[in-house]
Amino acid sequence: MTKRPISPRPLSPHLQIYRPQLTSLLSISHRLTGFALSMIFAVISPVMLYFLTYSQETHSIAVSILKHGFVKTIFSLAMFALVYHFFNGIRHLAWDAGYGLDLDSSYKSGYLVLAMSLLITFLILLLIGAL
Repeated sequence: MTKRPISPRPLSPHLQIYRPQLTSLLSISHRLTGFALSMIFAVISPVMLYFLTYSQETHSIAVSILKHGFVKTIFSLAMFALVYHFFNGIRHLAWDAGYGLDLDSSYKSGYLVLAMSLLITFLILLLIGAL
């Protein structure tokens, strides 16, 4: 077996070498929002549904919790995560179909996903009276 020459270069690129790019940040945030939404729907929603339907006392406690400002902020962030995950999922489906794979198109679609997510989230929160 021959020895490899010792080189001062790393064997593979490391995260500290690269500057974060829009496409990588959107891809990572798509995975994180998907995980967070699954946790919300799998854990928090059934618990809140239980408290809202168990008795009048637990219903009033759940309603008072939901009216708290911190909970409204969390709800707003969850709504943004849902809308963002939806639009970025459509973007990924377009990529799977072979559209928008060049660098310029991927950046434009990334900015479009962010802009649409913010706009639609704002409109939904305005419509339901959360703002």
